[in-house]
Amino acid sequence: MSIESFFSENIKSALKSNPPGEWMTKVPAGCIRLNSGYPSPTHVPVMPLKTAVAKLFEEEQDLPLHYLGSPRITKLKEQIQKRLAERGIHVSEEELLITSGACQAIDLIARILIDDKTIVAIETPTYMEALEIFQNYTKSFISIPVDKYGFDTNRLEEVLAERKSKGLTLPRLLYTIPTFQNPTGTTLTAERRQHLLELAAKYNFLILEDDAYGELSFNKCPIPLKALDREDRVLHVGSLSKVVAPGLRIGWAAGASELITALAWFKKDLGHPFSHATTATFLEITDFEKRLKTLRDAYQEKCTVLISSLEQYLSELVSWYVPEGGYFVWVKIPGVDTAQLLTQALVEGVAFVPGKYFFLNQKDGTEFIRLSFSYADEKEIVEGIKKLGKAVKSILV
Repeated sequence: MSIESFFSENIKSALKSNPPGEWMTKVPAGCIRLNSGYPSPTHVPVMPLKTAVAKLFEEEQDLPLHYLGSPRITKLKEQIQKRLAERGIHVSEEELLITSGACQAIDLIARILIDDKTIVAIETPTYMEALEIFQNYTKSFISIPVDKYGFDTNRLEEVLAERKSKGLTLPRLLYTIPTFQNPTGTTLTAERRQHLLELAAKYNFLILEDDAYGELSFNKCPIPLKALDREDRVLHVGSLSKVVAPGLRIGWAAGASELITALAWFKKDLGHPFSHATTATFLEITDFEKRLKTLRDAYQEKCTVLISSLEQYLSELVSWYVPEGGYFVWVKIPGVDTAQLLTQALVEGVAFVPGKYFFLNQKDGTEFIRLSFSYADEKEIVEGIKKLGKAVKSILV
């Protein structure tokens, strides 16, 4: 008997893609992790969360452990609405859905908007897990390059105009990480943000704005696309994973009520009542602006250390973008297959993510790597780049 014969046709098609998580390198013990898009261990609020759980149980006893959960679940949505409003995104209760992290939000959006005939416009390079999700639903993509100013909207306009003139199908959805992009760390300029919204109106597509890093600016936080949206074309996806803790699995989607209703239809009750209540209690007892300032200062310092280390150990061999926030630095190593480089780097004791995983056509990412400065401490970052330099030189010599 062939179990695969029972799969639906769309599942058979999806399973032809590379398996999810292929990019997750098995890191040997003691290896410096410049591959991890994780928050700094020292800034995960363990004790405040412990206090929040104790307060929750003391005040509500068993309620948070039931299906319907704590009354604080409703408060969590209000807290997120307030945080969004502070960034210029004003949404009603019906225009916001709490999800299990940003990835569930992206998957739900893909589920209601994409089928095998849908074309999705994406940045190249782009977030590999979003790419994995979209490939479960369609094989048709338009890839638009990212430069130092973010997503190239002029190139997008050229592609859209050409497709329209030839009578070709236009994209239904465009996926972008406009602020501190993963993996490049670049930020879409204000002019390009406005241009993108104009193109969405002209060519009639929706925008999925992934804003996972939007609050982690080293200077002034850019205005989200959703805050500029006047036509309900933007679905804004966010998360507390990078600013509180990823294990809480708190994300959201904000957009037109009709879209949010459809997302909720398929999400059903697949939430986490205890996690929602814990997070709401944590937010009650936390000065969040003070927390954000601490995180921004810490990550800016780590980023500075990483850039300084690249200049010291690799400046003549590689090039990179300098991010204005977020977690990542995107590095080009001309003449080097970085997937092969990883093998040598792991021997030296440092891990990174090869660039190929961020591209639809993996050959386009051969010479790139993504380095994370969020997880390792400053001393480890310096030592990690030193080890990386040694690995690169051993390949080039």
